[in-house]
Amino acid sequence: MAALERPYWIEARLERREDWDAGAYPFNLPIIRDLDAVAFHPRVTFLVGENGSGKSTLIEALAAVWGFNAEGGSTGVNFSTRTSHSPLTRHIRPVRSHLRPIDGYFLRAESFFNVASYIEDVGVTGYGEIPLHEQSHGEAFFALFDNRFRGDGLYILDEPEAALSPQRQLSFLARLHELVMARSQFIIATHSPILLGYPDAWIYQASERGLERVEYEDTEHFQVTRNFLNRRQTFLEVLLSDDDQA
Repeated sequence: MAALERPYWIEARLERREDWDAGAYPFNLPIIRDLDAVAFHPRVTFLVGENGSGKSTLIEALAAVWGFNAEGGSTGVNFSTRTSHSPLTRHIRPVRSHLRPIDGYFLRAESFFNVASYIEDVGVTGYGEIPLHEQSHGEAFFALFDNRFRGDGLYILDEPEAALSPQRQLSFLARLHELVMARSQFIIATHSPILLGYPDAWIYQASERGLERVEYEDTEHFQVTRNFLNRRQTFLEVLLSDDDQA
């Protein structure tokens, strides 16, 4: 098999209809305020940004528009522990190609426990031999990637690195590539400079200027991590200094 040359999801267009309130959340977020459309790479698209920048709000809305449960799972998962998704979903129009994914999943790291509970309660299979709740958080994530993600799919992931050690993040990159080569498309919100290193991906960075396409080396995540590793002692002296000392 070969990687996709044309994405399942080509573009998400934002439509400012009557109930678009530019002064209210989430429409007042810089990432949303002036955004007209987001185009997606046929293989991997990353969203990065500081906490509170709105990237998770956007990716959750994208997942809901495609038909995934807002707390995570496949399109067949239907439960809610708390209604939290924003009205942004009503203003996104997906532009799809003639290709249709066979598989699909939305991973929302912060609510994966709820999805695992739902899977256990209704007896859903396909996640491996060991129940997800009988594994560590990281092991459960990898059981999802290894067993439930089957290829020929659209996978939307919100901070998949949340439960993964650096070594496991490298293993995830290898699994990601296997799935890309099995005709899968990924849209991923992440803070991980390791995951962001996947080659030829498109990276959108959220900032006060909005949403901008950037190169890997120009992301704040890469620059801060590199600078800290190269100048650890200097960083620590500044961060841990006692301002009261003369």
